[in-house]
Amino acid sequence: MVTDPIADMITRLRNAARAGLPTTSVDYSNFKMAVAEVLLAQGFITSATKKGKKVKKTIEMTVAMNGRTPKLTGAIRVSKPSRRVYRGAEDLRPVRQGHGELIVSTPKGVMTGTAARKAKLGGEVLFKIW
Repeated sequence: MVTDPIADMITRLRNAARAGLPTTSVDYSNFKMAVAEVLLAQGFITSATKKGKKVKKTIEMTVAMNGRTPKLTGAIRVSKPSRRVYRGAEDLRPVRQGHGELIVSTPKGVMTGTAARKAKLGGEVLFKIW
């Protein structure tokens, strides 16, 4: 049983990138799919497809590569089940001097910190990725 599904998802992506594996899969949920779509738009993964039927659905993700090295080099979970972290739009700062992204769950959906700041939306800071 996984107590933190988002941490499990980013850990699987990070492990696949470090091991040089082209794909990884996680159990399906609408929220994880929304996070995967944001990662796809930012270029950290090249595809996110829903696999399976009614009983066991999964999301299969392909890690984006720069030649032989993965684009994803690290990720840190910020908001955890034991400690939720919320930030206003003015408190969303760049990650690694603009070389990374902050993924935020806002009332308008899951988006990057940059997009949330432009839309003047705050929310739960899910994780940092670079």
